[in-house]
Amino acid sequence: MSKTSVSRSTRAKVALVPVVSMGLFGASVAMAAPAQAETSGYGCTVDPLDPKDLHGDDADFSFKVDCNGEKTVEIRQRIYEDERGSHHNDDLIVKRLVTVEFDHHDDARTIHYCVDVGNHDRDVYQLVSFRVEHGGHWSDWTDWEKSAVVEVDNDWR
Repeated sequence: MSKTSVSRSTRAKVALVPVVSMGLFGASVAMAAPAQAETSGYGCTVDPLDPKDLHGDDADFSFKVDCNGEKTVEIRQRIYEDERGSHHNDDLIVKRLVTVEFDHHDDARTIHYCVDVGNHDRDVYQLVSFRVEHGGHWSDWTDWEKSAVVEVDNDWR
């Protein structure tokens, strides 16, 4: 082998090290991403928490909302009974619109909403979407974020 071909081969191998390292680093960052559903945008974050079985017929469908600065947030919340299959067949239990106002001193808030799910099957979940008003202008609505599907224990059965 000539001296030139050895140095090219060595340079090619050395050049691949940063490329491969960056690929491995990118994969580890992607794997470290949180599994929890959460949407951030326009200086606010809304996180649909997993429904909590309150025993009996009630379940708590909470979400956490946090904003930096003086803003008003409108949150759309949809609560469904999971019909085990396509989400297009799921039964809507409740839909509502919640408005939360923040000033520059506010911290994150958890908004609780208890729902009687006694007339429904045991598996429920929620979807949330939001938009932010700041300075008289509203943002677009965010994509819907889904909580986990949770089995609630309906004692009445």
